[in-house]
Amino acid sequence: MSESTIATPDTSTSLDVEMDPTTAAVPALRANSLLGDAVAEFEEHMVRKGFSDNTIKAFRNDLKILRTFMSDDAVLREISNQHLNEFLQWMQSERGRPCSAKTLARRITTLKVFFSWLRETGVIATDPAEEIIQFSVRTPLPTILHEDEINKLVRACQDWLWDRDKSDARPYLLVSLLLQTGMKKSECAKLLIEDIDRSRAQSPELVIRYDDVRYAHKSRRLPLHPNILPPLDQYLAQYKPDRFLFDCTPRNLEYVLDEAGKRAKIKRTQVGFETLRWTSAVRDYKMGMKDEQLRLKMGLSKVSWRETSTKIQQLAGR
Repeated sequence: MSESTIATPDTSTSLDVEMDPTTAAVPALRANSLLGDAVAEFEEHMVRKGFSDNTIKAFRNDLKILRTFMSDDAVLREISNQHLNEFLQWMQSERGRPCSAKTLARRITTLKVFFSWLRETGVIATDPAEEIIQFSVRTPLPTILHEDEINKLVRACQDWLWDRDKSDARPYLLVSLLLQTGMKKSECAKLLIEDIDRSRAQSPELVIRYDDVRYAHKSRRLPLHPNILPPLDQYLAQYKPDRFLFDCTPRNLEYVLDEAGKRAKIKRTQVGFETLRWTSAVRDYKMGMKDEQLRLKMGLSKVSWRETSTKIQQLAGR
């Protein structure tokens, strides 16, 4: 078993078609409908179109604040650009709970998405949020491991795997899976034993499943290096998991990664799920994986991919 065991295969396939949050006709709403009714209908629209839970929650909270300012009895056609600018000013200076620049940017996005949806579906004739100036908030680039650090991490996990006194196969298996697939912590924690498809020994695959139809586009099959099977068998024999591949809490898995990083003497950053997910993506990009293929591999929507792809390119250029 050598360091090449964790070389990332360069192919991936999606199990389903992505659901884009496109618009849909809303015949129940009219220009003289109340703001409260429109917000309720918009929430149903977000669910139908597969918006993420985090996005739905954030948009719902933002529109709740708008309803507090405008009142639920506000009529859609009477809401103007001036009203929305006054709302933003009130929210920042008079509400008593000023928000961060990042939160303000998101709340402006909420207004733009909500009123654009009403305009595009024909409920209102003009979009009062269209002229609101949107600004972007720069978030710091994520941290990735350099190639020499990856090699140190792999060797440390191999030493752990082969330790004659206290062998542990879990760190090596976990790090291998994360570097090869770039999956998220939540996806890793839900893996079943059967999700590693070894029906073809020379081309095993990892199956990431989302049962909720809203997230069907995140389901995918990812190729694994065949050399991962021996340490997998060693891990199964050692830990004897019943159903879930990693029969422990996500926090425990974080501890495993952190300890692996310490054994590898990686001091520049903490080794964790996010670090290895971004490291995997940047390695794939440098190896020539096409954007669409990498997007599918990471299980991202086209909207999320826009910012992610930019960050990957920036990280790859460093």
